[in-house]
Amino acid sequence: MIDRRSLIAGGLALVGTPAFAARPNLPSKRPAVADRLFKSRAVEREIARVSARIADPKLRWMFGNCYPNTLDTTVRMWTIAGAPDAFVITGDIPCLWLRDSSAQLRPYLHLVRNDPALRTVFRGLIARQSRSILLDPYANAFLEDPAGKTELSWALHDQTEMKPGVAERKWEIDSLCYPMRLAYGYWQATRDAAPFDATWAEAARASLRTYREQQRKDGRGPYSFLRASNRSTETMALEGWGNPAKPNGLIQCGFRPSDDACLYPYLIPANHFAVTTLREMAVVAKEARNDTALAADATALAAEVETALNAHGKMRLRDGREVWAYEVDGFGNAVFMDDANVPSLSALAYMGCVPATDPLWRRTADAAWSDANPYFFKGTKAEGIGGPHVGLGQIWPMSLIIRALAGADDATVRSCLRMLRDTDADTGFMHEAFDKDDPTKFTRSWFAWTNGLFGELLVHLADTRPALLAAPL
Repeated sequence: MIDRRSLIAGGLALVGTPAFAARPNLPSKRPAVADRLFKSRAVEREIARVSARIADPKLRWMFGNCYPNTLDTTVRMWTIAGAPDAFVITGDIPCLWLRDSSAQLRPYLHLVRNDPALRTVFRGLIARQSRSILLDPYANAFLEDPAGKTELSWALHDQTEMKPGVAERKWEIDSLCYPMRLAYGYWQATRDAAPFDATWAEAARASLRTYREQQRKDGRGPYSFLRASNRSTETMALEGWGNPAKPNGLIQCGFRPSDDACLYPYLIPANHFAVTTLREMAVVAKEARNDTALAADATALAAEVETALNAHGKMRLRDGREVWAYEVDGFGNAVFMDDANVPSLSALAYMGCVPATDPLWRRTADAAWSDANPYFFKGTKAEGIGGPHVGLGQIWPMSLIIRALAGADDATVRSCLRMLRDTDADTGFMHEAFDKDDPTKFTRSWFAWTNGLFGELLVHLADTRPALLAAPL
């Protein structure tokens, strides 16, 4: 059986244009202008602005390739009943992940106020995500055709309540968090209430209902999942219901943001993200719709989960340090690790769940970037965090980007930038993962989420640490 982790694209096969070459042997890897799926003048101006601040030629070239990758290659626009509809694929898999699509547009949020065309993409994706959630709030990935049947080879025979329009049905808390985050970011950037219609509100209520079902206070709820696979991380334990957990107010999770099955059902970084994004949903509901009932409902659930996190989400390492656990079961069992996929423990500050100066989080992040984390790898070419998804010794560029975004000192940021620059296998793009000793061995040559996240990092540094980018690495 071929599954998602085994899908390694053979290359982007895009016709590049030389308009962004840093030097003759670094031609742009973007599609020809006529072949780009969506064009934004604001994004082109941003590429020029940030590029002018990047001294390192290769880093500048990679930024020019990566930052527009989502718009260039993954956005498909239509209209439904006169309103924009945006289907944003993840890259080499032609499906929309709620998580990935939200994260893919995030790097352009600060530009939407001055680019009406770009606003249509955000409006279209918010609408598409709302309709997708109403198809099935337990699904993580969706098809372009809402009446279609999945053609993903690894999902064809899953034992779960598979519904039309669903590509994969792995229950992940963050799948519902990310649309909340996208909606909030768009509202804060534009004060445009157009996307927040009755369909959006209905999807928001479906998300709240799903979170409450997965608190499992009154039984195990409606969701189960089994997959025939030789990998335990591809299916859920105990006939598809997951390992036991004691109800305590936290939300149970079937799968991590890596799409790997949870060991213990309470995934702590995902519960943190839920608290933060539920409060963001409340802001949108109240300010954009004057829906005080929805706002109050979301706020109340956030407070309940936050209380449970503080009571049940921490643990002590063998050396006595108190840290946030990665997963717990409510019976007193906990596991410490971190996975590169966001939400992660390392990304709690980046996600806005904790201040970057918070001592508990700093201890947790430091432990995650050490041999206290079984998925921290240090090789001859790089060091960073991976996860079970593609195996041991595989570093995810995402972990390096998050480390640089999460309030690190200049020396750490430079180190991360050097490793990102030097581990692209001269493709000019980010990958899902690469071998710690041989970056020419990598997975996914077209992975738009990480390309966008890399672009977001460079924009952030251009605005907050321009001297760092202006100096040689």
